[in-house]
Amino acid sequence: MNGVVRICGLQPETIIGCYDWERTVKQRLEIDLELTADFGLAAETDDLCHALDYAAISEHVMSFVSASQFELLEALCKAIIDEIFDRWPVSQVTVHINKPGAVPAASCVGVSLTLARSPQR
Repeated sequence: MNGVVRICGLQPETIIGCYDWERTVKQRLEIDLELTADFGLAAETDDLCHALDYAAISEHVMSFVSASQFELLEALCKAIIDEIFDRWPVSQVTVHINKPGAVPAASCVGVSLTLARSPQR
């Protein structure tokens, strides 16, 4: 029984960007996650130990992103997915990252990346 856990609106501050000025200041990002996992045991037992712990995942992603220093949102998306695959039993992850203020003419710009767990993981 596959389901999707959504975590929306994480707002870490981090060093992100290619321009010299971006390498010296932390910028706020907006991150949404979609985690596909087997809900069968959690639904049957009603026990958190069989479910994805939203708080633990959120805390880990916030800490990871805040400590990172990527140039590209695309690279950060991939790194977040790798972190999640390494720690939680999910079969697919989608990461959406918005970077408010990156383009003055736009209210927001961002990227999304979806990856399925490879068989060897």
